[in-house]
Amino acid sequence: MQISLLGINHNTAPVAIRERVALSPARLGTALTELHNYVPQRIVLSTCNRTEVYLASNDHETAWKGAHSFLCAQSKLSQEQLAPYIYNYQHREAVSHLFQVAAGLDSLILGEYEILGQVRQALEAAERSQLIGLPLLHLFRQAVQTGRRVREETDISRNALSVSSVAVELANRSLGSLDGCQVLVIGAGEAGQLAAKAFVQRGVSQIMVCSRSLDRVELLAEKLGGQAVPFHQLAEAIIAADVIVSCTGAPHFVLGPSLVRETMLQRPQRPLVIIDIAVPRDVEPETAQIDNVFLYDIDALTNIATANRQERQGEIEKATAIVADELEKFSLWWQTLDERPTVSALVKKAEAIRRTQLEKALKKLPELSEEERARIDALTKSIVKKLLHHPISHLKNNNSDRGQYIQAVHEIFDLEEQDKD
Repeated sequence: MQISLLGINHNTAPVAIRERVALSPARLGTALTELHNYVPQRIVLSTCNRTEVYLASNDHETAWKGAHSFLCAQSKLSQEQLAPYIYNYQHREAVSHLFQVAAGLDSLILGEYEILGQVRQALEAAERSQLIGLPLLHLFRQAVQTGRRVREETDISRNALSVSSVAVELANRSLGSLDGCQVLVIGAGEAGQLAAKAFVQRGVSQIMVCSRSLDRVELLAEKLGGQAVPFHQLAEAIIAADVIVSCTGAPHFVLGPSLVRETMLQRPQRPLVIIDIAVPRDVEPETAQIDNVFLYDIDALTNIATANRQERQGEIEKATAIVADELEKFSLWWQTLDERPTVSALVKKAEAIRRTQLEKALKKLPELSEEERARIDALTKSIVKKLLHHPISHLKNNNSDRGQYIQAVHEIFDLEEQDKD
């Protein structure tokens, strides 16, 4: 069995492609069930910057084709259209990649906190599906452990930027200053909350928050001392805003050129900066063609993110060393998978023989007390354990000719007959 990975991310595909493949948390469970038709053992990790399918299979080519077909069905793109954006890693490379992702090393924003939670959510969704086995479960559990180690043992995430905070920096650069700016945040989920808080931390005092969930909007606005805007009053809020950050998580556009063009007529001399950090995107790309409107999507954050990465080069090296250490631990664990069925069969057969012979002996010794019977039972267990210690230890530690040794154990102890039973 091998682990394989098929995916796209911010390094290989623009947001226009990523959004077609992206899976919302609400859809992830259904997608895992659908993917089961293509590949039996799988976990899907889908965030704003990546969608990756992790597979465990004895047939890499068939698994790869199945995952590719799934991504094509999800994106409604042909295999030829999607192929240029896809990367494909096998086993050690796939494991290393996931550990780097969990560590925040492969994120658009180096060291971001959100990705570790998203890896954990992918694992939990797969566990709920009850259609996943040990190799991938262990892989993702160790990935979460790797991410935790990196954050505990390095400063890679100390004062780390988030996509939302980088959006604030982009707004500041676009306008030259945020002094006196009126900011509108569309979306009151986690990204919206982070964006609103980041603006407050930069000294912006005039913040409007708009969402279809009025209760959530009012709660967030109250926390920040801002203004809650019902969704039906979005047009009035746009007229008043200098900066819009949109991050709703909706599966469709929430802001288009017709609405923005209409509102810009009410404020023709004032520029409007719109930063769309949602995937799928919230703002129709044609909105950028309107005079005095400056639209940026999540891919526009790259320059700021690159500068942030360069500043943390020392922490990258520390985190990379931790990833390498965890990768070796996983490789050692993986090696034990080969001998597990043999060890299990060997112990099972030895225990069956012990019980059979013990029962025969005890029938001939009816005068024994319960305490004496228990002592004999313990004695026979100890003898079997000591007899099996060397062959089992050799199975676990023999790396050079493991396959031949496993076969020899099967033949010597007649484990093939045990399997048939």
